[in-house]
Amino acid sequence: MKTLWTALLLLMLQFFSAQENEVYTDGIFGFEENKSQKIFTDWTRIRKEPNVKSQVIDSLQTNQQVLILKKEETILRLGERGANWYRISYQKGDVTSEGYVWGGNLSVGYRNKNGYDFLFGLSKTVDRKNKEVTTLEKQNIAGIKVMEGNMLVDEVYFDTGKGEELSYATFNIESNHKLQNVELTLKALVSGEACGIASYDQYVLFKDKKLIALPQLMNVGDADVFYHSEQYIFPNDKGGMPDAFIFKVEEMEKDDKDREKKKRSSKTYLWNGNSYRLK
Repeated sequence: MKTLWTALLLLMLQFFSAQENEVYTDGIFGFEENKSQKIFTDWTRIRKEPNVKSQVIDSLQTNQQVLILKKEETILRLGERGANWYRISYQKGDVTSEGYVWGGNLSVGYRNKNGYDFLFGLSKTVDRKNKEVTTLEKQNIAGIKVMEGNMLVDEVYFDTGKGEELSYATFNIESNHKLQNVELTLKALVSGEACGIASYDQYVLFKDKKLIALPQLMNVGDADVFYHSEQYIFPNDKGGMPDAFIFKVEEMEKDDKDREKKKRSSKTYLWNGNSYRLK
C-alpha cells in the first residue's frame, strides 16, 4: 500500500509540474493561413525548421511583407510572449523563398495611409519593479513604427498587457480629432476575453513625421460587480474643448447590499500643436 501511495504522489507531482511548465500562446499572435503579414522586429531570422536551434537561412527587415502558409504546432515562449512558428513565403526582388518565422516577430496589426506604413507589435519583455511590493515583474513592451518602404521614419514604445491580457488586439487609424497640426491618430488595443481582465488603449498622434504617445488608458470590469473605465474626450467629441483632450475616469463598485457606488474624475491636457501638458 505504501508503494502505491508513493507512486500516486509521484504521478500527481509530475502532473502539476507539467501544468506549470506548459507552453501556451497569446491570442494576438494567432495569424491566419493564406493571409499576408508584416515583419515587425528588424532583421528577423528565418529558419530552415520551426525551432531556435535550426539553421538561419535568411533575415528580413521591418515592413517586409510575408505570406502565412501554415501555422506549426511548435510553440516558443520568450518572456511574456508566446507564439507559434509559421511557415511563410516572401519575395526579395524576383526571388520567392520559404522558411519558418516565430510569430512574436510579426506585426500584430498594420495599416497604410498617405504613403506611410504603420506597424503595431510587441518588441520584448523587460523586468519592471512593482512599486507596491518592491519585486520584479515581467512587463511586455509594445511599439508602433511608421515606415516609408524599408526606411524607419519614427517609432514609439509603451507598456502593454501580458498573459491573459493578450487574447486579442486591434490597430486602427482615426482622424486628427481636430487637434492642431495633427495629421492622424493611431489607436492600438490589447485585451483579454474574461471578466476582470484589463484592456489597454494606446493613442498615438502622428504629425510632421513624428509619433507622440498619449498617456495610456486602462479599462477593466467584472459583470455587474465593478468596473474601472478610462477614456479621452477629444475636441471633435461631445463636450470636447479646442486645443485640448480630457482624460475621464469612472469607477463603480457594488456594496454588500448590492448598491452601486460611483466615482468620477477628470483632468485636462492642453495641446499647443506640437506637444501636450497637464493643465
